[in-house]
Amino acid sequence: MTATQKFDGFTEDERAAMKEHAAELKKAARRGKAKADGEADVRAKIAEMEEADRVLAERVHEIVKAAAPHLTPKLWYGMPAYAKDGKVLCFFQSAQKFKARYATLGFNDVAALDDGAMWPTAFALTKLTSDTEARIGELVKQAAG
Repeated sequence: MTATQKFDGFTEDERAAMKEHAAELKKAARRGKAKADGEADVRAKIAEMEEADRVLAERVHEIVKAAAPHLTPKLWYGMPAYAKDGKVLCFFQSAQKFKARYATLGFNDVAALDDGAMWPTAFALTKLTSDTEARIGELVKQAAG
């Protein structure tokens, strides 16, 4: 940013994600923390996605559930996410959400992915092959402990 540019804060997409998160928190507080409701919310959010993102998100959802069935599906900033002990462990971010070139599978700090002094916490997804599906399953199992 140069001296003549003005910082306007968050982008429109970031503000929208924060508003979604606030609505998610209110909704969860009203109905409690039922796992079935989180599953329905995640599936509904995936259904809203454009086809390319929806295909990826549906498969990632199934892989996460198979690899770590103890994780709780929930929405997090308008994204499908999976929590362990109430904390978001991993999430799927569609390319469409932030007008990105690719979708992302991300892991938060509660994920047990530590590998030395530096390791990736997000992975770009453009298509799923049997190798990438296997890798996602391995990462989720490791992250979930």
